[in-house]
Amino acid sequence: MMYGYGTWGVWGWVAMGIVMLLFWGGVAALIVVLVRGARGGWGGGGYYPPAGPSPDDPERILGQRFARGEIDEAEYKARLEALRRRP
Repeated sequence: MMYGYGTWGVWGWVAMGIVMLLFWGGVAALIVVLVRGARGGWGGGGYYPPAGPSPDDPERILGQRFARGEIDEAEYKARLEALRRRP
């Protein structure tokens, strides 16, 4: 007896439901990827670096060296002036 399930029976309907979920899940994932890519959400073309000095900022490194006592105040001021004069 077929009970109205067609030639594949219940497992055909289960397989069709799984394929339908995978299809619509893929469509939704594609939409999310396209929207985030257009807004630059994943570091794509719209990536902006964080505000403030970078960890490799020369003045910051110079200040850290002065704070650690590696250079004295005269050398700190001379190097800071030289950094600020550069083009």
